[in-house]
Amino acid sequence: MKAAEQILKSSPNHGDTLAMKALIINSLGRRDEAFVLVKLALKTDISTGAKSHIPWHVYGLLYRADKNFEEAAKAYKFALRIEPESQQIQRDLALLQIQMRDYQGYVSSRRAMLQARSQLRQNWTALAIAHHLSGNLVDAEKVLSTYEETLKNPPPKSDLEHSEALLYKNSIIAELGETKRALEHLESVCKNSLDRLAFLELRANYLLKLNRKDEAQKAFRALIDRNPEQRAYYKGLESSFNDAERSADHLAAVYAEYAEKTPRGDAARRIPLEFLEGDSFKIAAENYLYRMLKKGVPSTFANLKSLYADPIKMGVIEKIVEDYALGHYPSHINGVLDSKINGDSSKLESSAYYFLAQHYNYHLSRNLTKAMEYIEKGLESSPQSVDFHMTKARIWKHIGDLQKASDTMEHARTLDEKDRYINSKAAKYQLRNDQNDTAINTMSKFTREGATGGALGDLLDMQCVWFLTEDGESFLRQGKRGLALKRFSAIYDIFEIWQEDQFDFHTFSLRKGHIRAYIDMVRWEDALREHPFFTRAAISAIKIYLLLHEFPYLAHESLANGETLDFQSLSIEDRKKAIKKAKRGQQKQEKVEAAKQEEQKPSKAGADGETKKGDQDPNGAKLVQIPEPLTDAMKYLTPLLEFSPKCLEVQLIGFEVFIRKRKYLLALKCLLAASNIDPTAPKVHEQIIQFATALEHADKLPPQVADIVSSKFTLISKDTSLAEFNDNYLEKHKSSAPRIHAVLNARGFINPSHTRSQYDEDMLNTLDLSGITMKEAQEGLGLLKLWKSKRVADYVSKAAAKWPQASAFRPRGGKA
Repeated sequence: MKAAEQILKSSPNHGDTLAMKALIINSLGRRDEAFVLVKLALKTDISTGAKSHIPWHVYGLLYRADKNFEEAAKAYKFALRIEPESQQIQRDLALLQIQMRDYQGYVSSRRAMLQARSQLRQNWTALAIAHHLSGNLVDAEKVLSTYEETLKNPPPKSDLEHSEALLYKNSIIAELGETKRALEHLESVCKNSLDRLAFLELRANYLLKLNRKDEAQKAFRALIDRNPEQRAYYKGLESSFNDAERSADHLAAVYAEYAEKTPRGDAARRIPLEFLEGDSFKIAAENYLYRMLKKGVPSTFANLKSLYADPIKMGVIEKIVEDYALGHYPSHINGVLDSKINGDSSKLESSAYYFLAQHYNYHLSRNLTKAMEYIEKGLESSPQSVDFHMTKARIWKHIGDLQKASDTMEHARTLDEKDRYINSKAAKYQLRNDQNDTAINTMSKFTREGATGGALGDLLDMQCVWFLTEDGESFLRQGKRGLALKRFSAIYDIFEIWQEDQFDFHTFSLRKGHIRAYIDMVRWEDALREHPFFTRAAISAIKIYLLLHEFPYLAHESLANGETLDFQSLSIEDRKKAIKKAKRGQQKQEKVEAAKQEEQKPSKAGADGETKKGDQDPNGAKLVQIPEPLTDAMKYLTPLLEFSPKCLEVQLIGFEVFIRKRKYLLALKCLLAASNIDPTAPKVHEQIIQFATALEHADKLPPQVADIVSSKFTLISKDTSLAEFNDNYLEKHKSSAPRIHAVLNARGFINPSHTRSQYDEDMLNTLDLSGITMKEAQEGLGLLKLWKSKRVADYVSKAAAKWPQASAFRPRGGKA
């Protein structure tokens, strides 16, 4: 900075120095001042006719730091017009293009870089990658082959970059669909391949695709000998058998052979349970269960629960383990009857109790009374078992008593305080019970001391997405929408960081030669926002914005002192007074929080050399006090619709946003997509009626829009009235509580003049349905509260009689 200022004293209009000063100022965090200065540098440069590329390059760097990649790319292109030979500018432009997935531009940039420095292998590889990602596999292979032809001396066998390039080329040939040529190429380069496992796996798969089954069988057997626990190898071996060899008896003999070879192995004993039937399955299951339970393997149930898709196998497993729990063992198990040889059988019985507790807690075989009985028996023999207490907590969760579930999981945590997994489980259960402060305290046992913002600040730094998601959903249940949005916004920012983190790998992977891993990373990043945690957080955030759009006063509902008012029950005048009071309270609270942040401000810079600023909006008040909630909702909805279009809940929430924005074509698009996913879904039925009634009350649509709606919206026959359509749906699904809820809600759209409280009796009657679940009953309670029904207490009383231990139907502190 001093050097730049010294130059500018003698030459105040020196564009290059002004630009470099702007770059330094930006690195100091003074973004706006930097942009003003670089624009001055550009004007000075143009007025003096200097035509320097530096101001344009810096202009691009500032835009890149500001994450405005489109403008940054434009600036780089201007710089290249002035200095077309600059490798640094060309490299920066190429990085932006691959980050933006501008593959055609990336191909052009990489071709120019290759022409400038053709002696570098990574430039050839980068151009091949550019062609590959743009879908031009033929040119990608040609580039790699051309470089190989230029090599006068073959690289040494220890050359990792060459080995990776050969396997990468092989993967391109395979993607072209030329499996035979891919196999030939693979065998020709095997001596230069350092990744022996990849070579063996690729060769086995190629042989299988080419129907060379005898060779494929030998290849997969070689792989199994290397790793007898890899299921994919066994699957490949099975596929390599002819039809006669795929009989259950032959497969069982093959797996018996491998079981004998691997006395401590699991896969060769577990996989046959998937295809064996009848007595063969029973004998194999008895042997497998005895072996696992006698060892006390905690994951035995997790290994077997996939078999429960077959009710017969589920029943057989249940009978076997119940016999073991009673001490009844089949005679064909070697050595079982000789108790002196086998020793005490209490460990096996204890493991059987643990298995049965999990069995009866599982949703396909649920009997929570029996599950609790068996876990209590197991705890009598192993009172200090962390696993047993964790299972007991899960049983309490499914019973519905979240407090006992949380307390039991916390007790399990105290049995092994050095285990991070059980610590996280305890925190998760506390969050499910809306014990947010307790959960933070639990997590603090494994967070960094002295972190800015305490334990929560460290969890944000560590990008602990699961905790932020659970914490946000807990605040949403409690009606603390500002704090909930705070957490969901943090998750959104974390995914943005993951997206931006690619920048480091665009150059690193080429420099190190890790090409196949780089391609996998790019494809993973392309689907990044399909991640379930992003979907959960985004949908929850959109729900909050929909509430804020419908009821703007909710932004001020929670006063700073913790008092909560029901704004909807107040008169307009009283509501205005309450909002003013809330704003004053929030201002006081913000001052208190600011003082706390000042006290907690670290005296030293962090590990990255920067002193972190305190949170200026700790309660998320600014996030909920927004003029247009639906506009903010689009930030979350757009990536959801792009990356998770087959998720029913995404399409449903998209419809809710667009129908309120009166974007009828977009709302119809979401509705049709949801109907294709599940045409009988309760919410789909409700939204069909909502869309039809919205069209009836909408202003006159433009002719083109009206024509498209008329031709595409065929989910209701023109000869059927909405009331009749609704009644027909009810008749088909009168034993389904969620569908009855949808019908009752839809009646409110059909007859807006009727109060939904007229349907209270129908809602109470859903509790008499034999198949109703506790979760469905909770959804019904939520609807009654939304309708401001006077029968909420009656519903809660009736539900509590059906689920006496469920926390949801007990009075709780705070607002639900």
